[in-house]
Amino acid sequence: MQITFYGHATFKVVTPRGVKILIDPWLSNPKAPSEVDRGPYDLILITHAHGDHLGDVLEIARTAATEVVAIHEIQQYLMARGLPKVTGMNIGGTYETRGLKITMVQAVHSSSFQDGSYGGDACGFIVEMEDGRTLYHAGDTGLFYDLVLIRELYRPEVVLLPIGSHYVMGPREAAKACELLKPKVVIPMHYGTFPLLTGTPEALEKALSEAGLEVLVKVLSPGESFRFGE
Repeated sequence: MQITFYGHATFKVVTPRGVKILIDPWLSNPKAPSEVDRGPYDLILITHAHGDHLGDVLEIARTAATEVVAIHEIQQYLMARGLPKVTGMNIGGTYETRGLKITMVQAVHSSSFQDGSYGGDACGFIVEMEDGRTLYHAGDTGLFYDLVLIRELYRPEVVLLPIGSHYVMGPREAAKACELLKPKVVIPMHYGTFPLLTGTPEALEKALSEAGLEVLVKVLSPGESFRFGE
């Protein structure tokens, strides 16, 4: 799989067979590179309704070439605004499409639309690729012990974890999450976009080292890509 970081919590993922996925489509975030792929995408996954994750989906998913996958409340919101292809699901469920298995898992975070209305529960996504490799985008989450269940059930090899603190887990908590998940690679996200997000990759690496954990921390600059599984 090829993973490209577009800043904040936005990632483009291209699967081994070429399915193109965008996760948390805030392509206009302050850290986004000058050139981003605006699609069309095969799939867009949305972890929760906050504007820095719902992002630019209304623009990017305007044609039926792109399928949006989100929790039920976000599905209803997007369909009411004219998006042609939105699949709703809920935490614990698995949706199979395009040779992939997409499982919606818990995240400990709030979720609301810009007007303050309820946006369904926040979530993360497990994406099992066509070759069986697994990616976990944790969304905006605090640390929770049921990450052990995610490890036992899905065994994600690459995890995308927030480290910014204040609104999400910080580096210390993200290191503990790695202890619970036991991935091969962790890619930090949701840090440095705003002054309040003070966590850093260096602090994550230090926390992992102090805990004696051997996990590759792959720090991506916005626009940079990482290939896993070759």
